[in-house]
Amino acid sequence: MRKSIYPKLAWEGIRKNKKLCLPYLLTCICMIMMTYIVNFLIHSEIVHNMSGGTTVVIMMEFGSWVLIIFSLIFLFYTSSFVNRRRKKELGLYNVLGMGKREIAKILIWENLINTLISLSAGLLLGVIFSKLAELGILNMVHCQIDYTLSISPSAVGFTCGLYIIIFLLIMLNTLRQIHFSDPLSLMRSENYGEKPPKANVFLGLSGILLLIAAYCLAVSIQSPIEAMAWFFVAVIMVIVATYLIFISGSVMICRMLQKNKRYYYRPNHFVSVSSMCYRMKRNGAGLASICILSTMVLVIVSTTTCLYFGIENSLNRTYPRDILYECHFTQEDTADGVSDVLPIFSEDTLAVIRENLRMTAEKHNLPIQNPIDLRSIRITCFRDNDTVICDKRIGSGGYRWIGLTIVPLSDYNLTMNVSETLSDHEVLLFDPDRSLYPNQEEPHSVLIGDTHLSVKRYLETMETGDITYAGAVQNNLYIVVSDFDAIVNDIIRITEESPTFRWRFAFDTAGSDEDQIAFGMSAYKNISFALSDGIINYNSITVKAEARIDFYRIYGGIFFLGILLSMIFLFAAVLIIYYKQISEGYEDQSRFEIMQKVGMTKTDIKKSINSQLLTVFFLPLLIAAMHLAFAFPMIRKMLLLFNLTNIWLFAVTTGLSFLAFVLFYTLIYRITSNAYYHIVSEGKK
Repeated sequence: MRKSIYPKLAWEGIRKNKKLCLPYLLTCICMIMMTYIVNFLIHSEIVHNMSGGTTVVIMMEFGSWVLIIFSLIFLFYTSSFVNRRRKKELGLYNVLGMGKREIAKILIWENLINTLISLSAGLLLGVIFSKLAELGILNMVHCQIDYTLSISPSAVGFTCGLYIIIFLLIMLNTLRQIHFSDPLSLMRSENYGEKPPKANVFLGLSGILLLIAAYCLAVSIQSPIEAMAWFFVAVIMVIVATYLIFISGSVMICRMLQKNKRYYYRPNHFVSVSSMCYRMKRNGAGLASICILSTMVLVIVSTTTCLYFGIENSLNRTYPRDILYECHFTQEDTADGVSDVLPIFSEDTLAVIRENLRMTAEKHNLPIQNPIDLRSIRITCFRDNDTVICDKRIGSGGYRWIGLTIVPLSDYNLTMNVSETLSDHEVLLFDPDRSLYPNQEEPHSVLIGDTHLSVKRYLETMETGDITYAGAVQNNLYIVVSDFDAIVNDIIRITEESPTFRWRFAFDTAGSDEDQIAFGMSAYKNISFALSDGIINYNSITVKAEARIDFYRIYGGIFFLGILLSMIFLFAAVLIIYYKQISEGYEDQSRFEIMQKVGMTKTDIKKSINSQLLTVFFLPLLIAAMHLAFAFPMIRKMLLLFNLTNIWLFAVTTGLSFLAFVLFYTLIYRITSNAYYHIVSEGKK
């Protein structure tokens, strides 16, 4: 046989099977395009040089690994659909005189054509859309736009090498299947039926119990740290349970529907339920994959969208004021070994720093608003039932550690603009998250050495000026005392660690972000003289405007990566749905033709098709919605690690994401169901 015949046969095979080969080619092209775009961003100098670019690159590298693994699995998965439909054609070649060697040559040429088309189109589209992706991520992270179009040789080389290896592995797998098959089995591959499915009660119930356990885990966890630690465990449990339920549990449901005579013995239900029951064992995995991919898309889109649009919420919770100056004072020992408190908080030094801050703010046209002026001492204590204990003579004994901050009453009254009064043995207590003292009606106390301090009142709010770090393991507690100096001396005597003496001056301002950043740089330089006298061993100025830049870099990168991964998973779900409808259409073609011959009308056939498609098609969406609903509490707690507390924002983004997905899913249903009905109708003709 002439060598030139193999490329022609390969091309004709692709052209005549365009319903199968074209979606597969589009899949390969899209995967290649996405891989090039991600690796283009990884090697982009613009991304590397921007502020926070390292974080974005790390996220893109993570996305690249996800894309590599997913591409390998998904392209093998989709190629199996094409190969299954092509076996009859290849068997015909074998019957007509071609040996397995000649068939292998045709398959090699087909794979070579697919590789050339996919790489050429994928890289071309990748180069075109890579600049759009770069502009998109620069806009998301609020960086200066650069419209110069460039091509990354590193990204081109990596993408070509990766997909050449993947296509080679797919080709070797296809050749292996041909090598171990015979012509008769290839010719009858489409006609091989499955044994009547048996409802595996054990696997079905195991899936249901595993899913219930995962749901209980998701709704019972209270700590954000625990939610993050157990999230991936819950995800694996849900994935395994979903596959068990769709593969075994769905057969059980079909059997139950068959036993319901009033439902089953109707023309539109009889055929659809029988057909679903017979092939659910094989197609259950496909439905489970659609369900899992749909859930992943919904979770990724709702979470990353909420994070991005909740940046200001997270920023304001993390940084309560626009400007924060903080300094730590050293502890000076007296002759008797007991520290004297007064030199620690030198009012002369504080006055100089205050004046310097005010003058620098005035120079940069920054009005000082809502000031916080607080001295404090911070110490690590532990909690024993209703008492907070600060005493080195008592071991913690496995009790819960607490970060205790003590504030003088005078500073609290000045900052909060109130006139509270306390006796020497009374304190005001502030529990920011109400996690240590949820029941604030009961009496509690603080034990510092031998001094018992009773809680006079619980504070609903308190301006502390503290930066709230997401995911802090240690709980923080604040108490306000009247005799601050005496309490500090008691703490120094009975604690092993060196306490932290802090002074904070924080304020809001109406100035621009640029002026605030310039203020921070100037103020830090102007106050640096205080470090030389040994009184201050640490000082810092935190500007919210600078943090805002980092927040947009990080959350913008997460949002962009979320969009990218969602598009990939969504495309995968659509393709699985399409191939499922096409393969089932060819399987049902002869069945509906026979049903029409025995008296079933076209109207009844169409009703049966609609009943079957609606039941099978929207079942994954229903289960995905249930997964999302039970995952909501756990994801919400994980968002607290990003200091995002706006639950309504998360609820709205989740709801809108689901509605948008339902509309898209319905559109795919209309398109693929028409393709299914067209194939079945061709059989009746």
